Amino acid sequence: MACFLVPMVLAIVTSLIQRTARSLAEKIKLWILNALLWGGVILLAVEHVWHAEVVPWPPFLTAMANPVDIPIMLHEMATVGTAMSVVTLAIWGVTLAASHYMPKIATVRTAMHTEKPLTPR
Repeated sequence: MACFLVPMVLAIVTSLIQRTARSLAEKIKLWILNALLWGGVILLAVEHVWHAEVVPWPPFLTAMANPVDIPIMLHEMATVGTAMSVVTLAIWGVTLAASHYMPKIATVRTAMHTEKPLTPR
């Protein structure tokens, strides 16, 4: 229903950090995280509009039209939305680790293959 709102809040915060702390954002490659978050938010928002869970008139979220559905929506945001945000952060972390270590691994492999083999005398 509204699970995409949790990563959207995170995407807004990281976008603000990227705009205000540019040197930090470049150092930790925050643009990758923003691309992952905003891409997921846009796709989920389109999917929710497609299934008429988000509408262009107030209260915008159909779950908020019936007060009985609000706790269900909040539970979904807390569980599914938080899980999606955590997984996105984990993927970003793996991407950063891979981009940090892959050049070092490639250098070691290149050095191993370029060494002259020992020839018997």
